Amino acid sequence: MARYFIYLGYDGTNYHGWQIQPNGASVQEELQKALSTLMRRPMEVVGAGRTDAGVHASLMIAHTDIVASADATIWVDKLNRLLPPDIAVYRIRRVTDDAHARFDATYRKYQYHITTSKNPFLRHYAWRVFQPLDFERMNEAASVLFEYTDFTSFSKLHTDVKTNNCRIMHARWEQTGVDEWVFTIQADRFLRNMVRAVVGTLVEVGRGKLTIEGFRRVIEAKDRCSAGTSVPGHALFLVDVGYPERLFLPVSD
Repeated sequence: MARYFIYLGYDGTNYHGWQIQPNGASVQEELQKALSTLMRRPMEVVGAGRTDAGVHASLMIAHTDIVASADATIWVDKLNRLLPPDIAVYRIRRVTDDAHARFDATYRKYQYHITTSKNPFLRHYAWRVFQPLDFERMNEAASVLFEYTDFTSFSKLHTDVKTNNCRIMHARWEQTGVDEWVFTIQADRFLRNMVRAVVGTLVEVGRGKLTIEGFRRVIEAKDRCSAGTSVPGHALFLVDVGYPERLFLPVSD
């Protein structure tokens, strides 16, 4: 047996998130079912993170252990034939036997999409806001994130993590169309619900309901109740996950 990273993407509209749920469809379950059918034995996969219900991924990484002599190129095609239309495998790559999709990740990058006009083609992939937003002020507030590491105020309550510390590497709003904006945030790790809570609080700044200093006080409060409401999940995408190059074996292997 050998370990492989599976590169995949999915439209999260019809799923209760990445992780297997007792009473709902999940991306992890669909991928495991397809792998089990292909390998003719029970298979397990471990993802780089846990996206929430309705959240999408243009790139998710998962690891699994498969027979080393198999042809990874053929697996990609066969898996895509077995998977539903809203999940696609892009690539399968051999890694070291101790490589871990979650614990070895050096960063994760998310994007949140906002539209200020009604667009039927974006209804599953962008959040429509009706009030004008000051994106310049929102970027000023976003830059405050770099000054802190404890983001308890943006974490879902009662999670099982040992620390709420994260190192944010990038956080910025950019205009991508006449009425469309995207917030890109990259960090070494994220807390449960963190991106949606950060965006919701930045929107409060953009609406003039929260000052830059007020945003700073929200972070320093280390209290989820002090932050803004979490924005809807359907406009959030996991877009990239990074790993040390030492994990990857030569393609010839």
